[in-house]
Amino acid sequence: MESVVLYPSPGMGHLISMVELGKLILKHHPSFSITILIVTPPYNTGSTAPYLSRISSTFPSISFLHLPTISLPLDSFHSPHLETLVFELLRLNNPNLHQVLLSISDRSTVRALIIDFFCTAALPVAAQLNIPSYYFFTSGAAFLAFILHLPFIHNQTTKSFKDLNINLHIPGIPPLLASDMPKPMLDREDKAYEFFLDMSVHLPRSAGIIINTFEALEPRAVKAISDGLCVVDGLTPPIFCIGPLIAADSRSYGGGGDGGGVPECLTWLDSTKTQRFVSVFWELGVVLRRTVEGDSNWVGEEWEEVHVVSTQPPVRRSEPAFSAAGRPGSEFSSPRWVFGSNQGEGFCGEDVGASGGRVESRLGRLVCDSLRVELSS
Repeated sequence: MESVVLYPSPGMGHLISMVELGKLILKHHPSFSITILIVTPPYNTGSTAPYLSRISSTFPSISFLHLPTISLPLDSFHSPHLETLVFELLRLNNPNLHQVLLSISDRSTVRALIIDFFCTAALPVAAQLNIPSYYFFTSGAAFLAFILHLPFIHNQTTKSFKDLNINLHIPGIPPLLASDMPKPMLDREDKAYEFFLDMSVHLPRSAGIIINTFEALEPRAVKAISDGLCVVDGLTPPIFCIGPLIAADSRSYGGGGDGGGVPECLTWLDSTKTQRFVSVFWELGVVLRRTVEGDSNWVGEEWEEVHVVSTQPPVRRSEPAFSAAGRPGSEFSSPRWVFGSNQGEGFCGEDVGASGGRVESRLGRLVCDSLRVELSS
C-alpha cells in the first residue's frame, strides 16, 4: 500500500486546508491512503472532533492520527506573537513525528510527507527516514516570493524591518514598504522573526512547494519563482499551483457542527451584480500605511476599480497576542460595510477604502486577518 502523510499546524483553518489537499490527492490517486497528523496545542483552537469524525466517515481513505500532547507553558515565551509558540510546539514534536513515520512506514510505502510551513522542523526527520518532503503553502505566490527572497534581504542589512524606511524590491511583486511586513517579522531580534527566517532558508531544500493559487491570478509572482529569481544563493524546488482549493462543503467552515444552509458571505456574493472578485488574505495581519500607487497590477491586470472589505474588526491594542482562550472568530462583513469609491463609510471605513485601482489606509491602522478585494469591470 502507498500512503501520503499530511502534517498541518494547529488550527481549524490549517486543518481544513490539509484535508482538502488530501481529497485532491485521492481524486488523482484513489489507491493511496492519506494520514493527517493532529497536534494538540496548549491553547484553544476550537473543537475539531465533529469535523474529523465527519471527514473520516465520508472519506475512508483519510485517517487522522493524534500526536502525544506536549506540555508547553505559555509563560515560557517572551515573544508576543502566537507564531513563535506554534513553531516551537512543532519543533518539540519531532520525536513523536519520528515514531509515527516509522510506524506508518512499517505497514505502507510513504510516498511523501507534506508539511505546513510552520512545520519546517520536520524536514530533517523526514530526510533521516528517506521520505520526500513537500511544503503546502496555503498563502499566495506573492507571499511565497517574499519568503523565498527573505534570506537575501536579511543579509543586506543589520536593521529590522520596523526601522527601515525603504521599499523592498522583491522579484515578481510591486515594491513594498519594509515597515509594512507582517507583524511577527518586523523585529529581527524577535524569536518569531528567527523562525520565519529559518523557514525561508529551508523552503528551497524541500522536494517541492505546493501553492494554493493559480498562474492566471498571480502570473508575475509565479514566473519569478519558477525562473529562480527569488532564491538568490541556491536552486528553487519545483512549484505546483493547485488552486483554487476550497472546502466545497459549507459545513466545513467552523467547528464542524451540523452546518446546513449557505454561508452569509456566499449568499451575499450571489446577490451582487459584480461578478469579478479575488480574495486576498493577510493571515498575520498587514498595515497599509500608504496608498499603493499604480494600476492595481498587484491584484491583476486591466481592473478599473478595487473595493476592499475587512471581514474582521481591528484588534484592540489592549488584547494579548495570544492566550489560553485562543483567537476570536472571524465574522463576515455585511453588505452595508462594502465601500464605494473613497466613501470611507461603514465598519472600518476610516481604515480601508477604495478608489481607481489603488488601496489606501487613511489612518494607517491594522487591517486584520482577511480582506476581500472586489474588482469591478
